[in-house]
Amino acid sequence: MRKLLAMALFFATATIFAQGTITGTVIDAQMDAPLPGANVSVQGTTTGGVTDFDGQFSLEVDQATGTIDITFLGFERKSIPFSVANGQTIDLGRILLAPDADALDEVVITTYSIAIDRKTPVAVSTIQAEAIETKLGNQEFPEILKSTPGVYATKGGGGFGDSEIRLRGFESENIAVLINGIPVNDMENGRVYWSNWAGLSDVTRFMQVQRGLGASKVAVPSIGGTINIVTRTTDQEEGGAVMYSIGNDGYEKVSATVSTGKMDNGWAATVSGARTTGDGYVDGTEFSGFSYFVNIAKDFSDSHQLSFTAFGAQQHHGQRQNAQPIDIYRMSESGTRFNADWGYKNGEVIHIEDNFYHKPQMSLNHYWDISEDTQLSTSVYASFGTGGGGGYGGVNKFGLGTANDPSPYRDGYLQPVNVDLIVDENVAQGALGSETYLRASRNNHEWYGVLSTLSSEILENVEFTGGVDFRYYQGEHYTEVTDLLGGRYVLDEDDENNPFNAAQVGDIIDYHDIGTVLWEGLFAQAEYSDDQLSAFVTVAGSNTSYKRKDFFNYLDSDPLQETDYQHFLGYSAKGGANFNIDSNNNVFANIGYFEKAPFSNAVFLNFANDLNEDAKNQKIFSAELGYGYRSSNFRADLNVYRTVWNDKTLVQRFQNPDNTTGSANILGLNALHQGVELEFNYRPMENLTLNGMASVGDWTWRNDIRNVDIYDEEQNLVTTIDLFIEGLKVGGSAQTTFAAGADYEVMEGTHLRANWNYFDNLYGEFDPETRSTSELGQSWELPAYGLVDLGLTHKFDLGDFEAMLIGNVYNMLDTEYLSIARGGRNDGVYYGFGRTFNIGAKINF
Repeated sequence: MRKLLAMALFFATATIFAQGTITGTVIDAQMDAPLPGANVSVQGTTTGGVTDFDGQFSLEVDQATGTIDITFLGFERKSIPFSVANGQTIDLGRILLAPDADALDEVVITTYSIAIDRKTPVAVSTIQAEAIETKLGNQEFPEILKSTPGVYATKGGGGFGDSEIRLRGFESENIAVLINGIPVNDMENGRVYWSNWAGLSDVTRFMQVQRGLGASKVAVPSIGGTINIVTRTTDQEEGGAVMYSIGNDGYEKVSATVSTGKMDNGWAATVSGARTTGDGYVDGTEFSGFSYFVNIAKDFSDSHQLSFTAFGAQQHHGQRQNAQPIDIYRMSESGTRFNADWGYKNGEVIHIEDNFYHKPQMSLNHYWDISEDTQLSTSVYASFGTGGGGGYGGVNKFGLGTANDPSPYRDGYLQPVNVDLIVDENVAQGALGSETYLRASRNNHEWYGVLSTLSSEILENVEFTGGVDFRYYQGEHYTEVTDLLGGRYVLDEDDENNPFNAAQVGDIIDYHDIGTVLWEGLFAQAEYSDDQLSAFVTVAGSNTSYKRKDFFNYLDSDPLQETDYQHFLGYSAKGGANFNIDSNNNVFANIGYFEKAPFSNAVFLNFANDLNEDAKNQKIFSAELGYGYRSSNFRADLNVYRTVWNDKTLVQRFQNPDNTTGSANILGLNALHQGVELEFNYRPMENLTLNGMASVGDWTWRNDIRNVDIYDEEQNLVTTIDLFIEGLKVGGSAQTTFAAGADYEVMEGTHLRANWNYFDNLYGEFDPETRSTSELGQSWELPAYGLVDLGLTHKFDLGDFEAMLIGNVYNMLDTEYLSIARGGRNDGVYYGFGRTFNIGAKINF
């Protein structure tokens, strides 16, 4: 009987302890702002969850006493004991988390550091996952950064994934873009193609923009700055989400994410996929894409963790390759949406200019805590790119003509191309082959790399970090026939080994070469850090080697068909310090000098194996001063910078009057980029957040250049000119920008957002062909413009699930503006998008 009473008492006690609830709000201690997405769990159990957009959480616990663990990337872990009775709800109140650099080691290869507030002496802005999820909508991924100082992000020609981003006036070739610490800039030309990463926004934990020298230790091409995108990893809780969104011009996206969370056996997995389709805002830019993300990780012990990540996006979209003069848009029925690069064939849309690509990236990461003071992180990665960009070859029958003499291949001036007429003419050609055809410029590549970093606290408050960075890249470049447009073949005479090639669909024409790039890098850093002062000195060295093999310009028997490796030694030295004057104020400074190898097109000239004996390293000097202020409801950052760049490599593209594209290979440019930047965030009341920024730059070309080679689309040398650009403003990026925004919680779970961006001192990119004399004056300055975006987020319970509705309207006032000019007022321009919208619904499970 006693045993029965004891058992009854035990079960009754268990029942009492199974009904408690723990609530609280997790707060950024420095900003006094909520931390959405923080992990909250009961120590020693599988009970857990994440904080909502307001930093709040609620956990039902099955024990009377215990400890709540709270973690968030970049912040110190906090453990709070609790005691709860039957049916009781305990509110832990405001839980303050302080920043912690060490918390980043599990997700970021430490070679490419994440900047820590009031510690790392660089100008930095961080965009959290919540802002990306609620604000991005159907914008281009880089546009989430448009309210960041020094950033100018546009949609380029307006095709899906064709966006462009510049930082402090530097194009993407000179901005280091990293995904989980792994570089993704093309190794031959430094460019970043955002369509390759179309689905990355769905799995991004945060994006960090480090302006200037940045916190990276290896000499990556971070002249303008570094954009580090960090994805979700093993910290994900068990569960998932599904989302459906629609937008203007047929935009539709379906996505799903599932995560196991960290299981008892140490394994964890996250899988995400999305399908995106639409007609495109610009005429003839229909698109479709499938993106995916997989992360599988295993904790083998307290000292070892292994993580495998794979992601990519397979996509195809129509493009607006050729910019048009302003008058063309004004005369067109489509207005600013006009696009000359598409038409109809057999009653269906055909893209004369398009892009198709698939570039999966895979990495295997190992984290080893060798001791309490020493850690080793290593990443082995690979990427395989296949695809290219479409266009036409042969006789140009896709031009517009003039209003008085329109093209005979269009059913009216400024109408789409009637491709059937071209097909009929090619059929009539018979044995003579196609006069006009469609082709694709292919760039298929393989890329392998190893990053390994050792970090050790060698003395109290002194940490040494050293590592290696090895890369191998091979890219194959050629033109492929994609559509004969009714003809029997394309006659190509450019191959020395096959000078009378009757090419069919899939055959290679025009050019065919393989470029190989090797990179070996070493670095070392010593860093001192205490509560008040942090300082570092970094040195790095690298060897970049280029080799080229040309299958068209040389006979297979010609020893000149393949070059030897051309080696370029680069190095960097930089240092900086941050001093926390008190709990509110801090100052920082950094200075650095580095030399980086020229791009491949400066080593091998004339699209051939012609070696440039005068190829030089690009030389960069940069210095920066900054001040920061932090209080419970206000934070601000102010910094000034100066960057001098000598012997710059630049490929400047421009548009000919007949709508063909030309390019100039410019070597030995010098430029000065300097300016001041301000960024702030203010919470005047608990449910209102205000933010803003101001950026004023002065970016100028400093010298003229002699003997610049001009090429056509088929890589043929057209002419050689002298280039007079000394004193010209650097074009393509607004040198003065302002932003202001507000986020107001109308009621619990419902937020209303408004953002305003202003852009001024935006100059057209110079047309090399028009700069062959010294009497043209300053580049054309585009009209200034301002844009207003509105957004609404509403969170609610849907049965046992959390749900959310998201709506955004971009360019609410439907402002008409020019975003890019490829030359002067009468040359080609791109208009930005008018009013667009996106509505989405998400369910978490």
